[in-house]
Amino acid sequence: MIRNPITPTIPLDQDGEHHGFLRLPYSRDDSAWGSIMIPITVIQNGPGPTALLTGANHGDEYEGPIALQELTVTLKAEDVTGRVIIVPAFNYPAFRAGTRTSPIDKGNMNRSFPGRPDGTPTQKIADYFQTVLLPMVDIALDFHSGGKTLDFLPFAAVHILEDKVLEAECMRAMRAFNAPYSVQLLEIDNVGMYDTAVEDMGKVLVTTELGGGGTSTARSNAIAKKGLRNVLIHCGILRGEMQIDETVKLTMPDDDCYLFSEGDGMCEAMVDLGDPVRKGDVVARRWPLDRTGQLPESFHARRDGILISRHHPGLIKSGDCVAVIGVTDS
Repeated sequence: MIRNPITPTIPLDQDGEHHGFLRLPYSRDDSAWGSIMIPITVIQNGPGPTALLTGANHGDEYEGPIALQELTVTLKAEDVTGRVIIVPAFNYPAFRAGTRTSPIDKGNMNRSFPGRPDGTPTQKIADYFQTVLLPMVDIALDFHSGGKTLDFLPFAAVHILEDKVLEAECMRAMRAFNAPYSVQLLEIDNVGMYDTAVEDMGKVLVTTELGGGGTSTARSNAIAKKGLRNVLIHCGILRGEMQIDETVKLTMPDDDCYLFSEGDGMCEAMVDLGDPVRKGDVVARRWPLDRTGQLPESFHARRDGILISRHHPGLIKSGDCVAVIGVTDS
């Protein structure tokens, strides 16, 4: 059996506050015996549940890293019952480059599970989470936003699962996160996803989409921090009262929620995030790049709902997601 080469520089199972790295050997031109040093914090206080908290699964998404970095300096062992494992920058090479995927091997961390101990750096990181960290945990919270190419309404999300008992536990954790919007979705492509790896182990997973455009805002960061604290209280790791505000419940039950471009052009938004739409409404238009005097192509909603995501850059390519519609869950 091939052993994963990643080693932690701190204990993963001792009481106290431990700050260090997951060290992945990586030989390269500028460092023959070099390593990728992935920051990690483990805070433990006696027996209890374990939460694994991750950000920058995609390296151009920032609410998670901001909220988790702050948690590493504010959370103390005496505040905790059980254990918190914090990895603010899951795909660390991508995070340092400010890109969705790793600049080393172009690996998309959220499509690389279960990984390989003898694979690319991205596959080795995925394998370490799959074989070492995930078996330790009871609940995983993985922060996402739209990165540079999408913009989202701020929502927490869980998946529609075959295991309805686990689905119900995930739903309770999502409600505890208490983002302004709460979405249950059917993933259009869950092969290789971290989410799928967590759920297949029978673990509770909450994920988010908190904004986009390759940045964060004061509002989106505040949503991340509040939701993080709420989830830790929900699972019994922190004491205190959850801050619960109104949330809009939505579902994304099928492919009709998604609109994709079949050509290149300039994207014109016709509906803003959060606006209601009716089936057949024009939510965006694509203008040609190389000529005048030609009408744009319109993208029509395929169901009633509200616009929860849109393409962010002004230019769009064939195959890009144009918009996503969420359906009000009554």
